[in-house]
Amino acid sequence: MWWAQLLNTISGLLGVVTPPIGDYESIQTHVVGAGGQASVTFTSIPSTYKHLQIRGIWKDNRPTFTYDNVVIQYNGDTSTTTYAAHQAEGSGSGTPAAAAFTSSSGTGIAYPQTIPNNSVASTFGAFVIDVLDYANTNKYKTNLVLSGFDTNGAGRVSVASGLWMNTNAITSITLAGFNGSWSQYSHFALYGSRG
Repeated sequence: MWWAQLLNTISGLLGVVTPPIGDYESIQTHVVGAGGQASVTFTSIPSTYKHLQIRGIWKDNRPTFTYDNVVIQYNGDTSTTTYAAHQAEGSGSGTPAAAAFTSSSGTGIAYPQTIPNNSVASTFGAFVIDVLDYANTNKYKTNLVLSGFDTNGAGRVSVASGLWMNTNAITSITLAGFNGSWSQYSHFALYGSRG
């Protein structure tokens, strides 16, 4: 786009650094410390972006080898009537398995699954969550999640979508474990995109 290039050229001449439209700008970062943490919340999210993206590496602190779900809540909303989600995943070692899930009655958007603490040492899962049109007050909010992890040959990959049935602009996002907490060194970063 010629006008975006012109804007960047003028900004450069004036000594102002302006990220290209469509680039991601860092907003907030959380790193879980010793002892773990029950949840992570991004607060005071500015309304100056078009979309948001959350990137992270995570591990659940539960001692047994069972997978936990992530619960995403917007603006502190814990109502059981405002969230819905769909998820498809593949998993296994040897004979892979596929599954699909839906949810429409939780206190947040429940997905994707996390890697348990007693799995392979120093191994974490990874995810990317796109929150679309988060500041638009004329529509419900949707998101898309890509995630996965490996446990020395057995693991899971998933794609999911979620819906928050509220037209308010999103100003805070909480990520919590459905049954557990985040282990030390789990890392969550929030970005904004203007394009």
